[in-house]
Amino acid sequence: MTVRVVLADDQPLVRSGLRVIMADHPDLEVVGEAATGAEAVHLVRDADPDVVVMDIRMPGMDGIEATRLITAGPATTRVLVLTTFDEDEHVYGALRAGASGFVVKDMALDDILAAVRVVAAGDALIAPGVTRRLIADFIGRPATAPERSPRPVEGITEREREVLTLVGRGRSNTEIAADLFITVATAKSHVSRLLTKLGARDRVQLVITAYEMGLVTPSP
Repeated sequence: MTVRVVLADDQPLVRSGLRVIMADHPDLEVVGEAATGAEAVHLVRDADPDVVVMDIRMPGMDGIEATRLITAGPATTRVLVLTTFDEDEHVYGALRAGASGFVVKDMALDDILAAVRVVAAGDALIAPGVTRRLIADFIGRPATAPERSPRPVEGITEREREVLTLVGRGRSNTEIAADLFITVATAKSHVSRLLTKLGARDRVQLVITAYEMGLVTPSP
């Protein structure tokens, strides 16, 4: 399967570099470039890409608003935020807006390309090593937009609650299986049911939900 990608960044050199690198990978095809959030939204409507690699800081409509419009629309396009984690606090807003994950610009290029593939496959990804730090900090911050009503928890089983807690702690399906003495396939099934029951778009939203429900608390 070829992953169709839109590159949204106001720096031409960043877009050019990613385009050149992706050209060397037959499974990745750049179908458009955008220098603003508005251009990215327009391209999604026209080109129907699988993934938008989205910068946050862009003139006019920024990456957060563009992400919100893209993920709220009828398209199945997913958004992968590409940012500088230690400087760009707006990444938290991007997760609230529906981004399927983020990578940082100083990561190895192969890791960024791998993240594009992971997000295109329907999973979610946060740059390795920062999941708990990111979500804990994210939950402790006031939202820049009106909060959604907390999702009810009555519809999930005790086992699903355990799985959701572990997802909130950044555990992979393999780690969840080991922690609960179940198979990886069973762990995947529990995660899939949680996505459906909680109306979560992907694993990132499950992590956020676990914090919002109080199943996991931010570290001091």
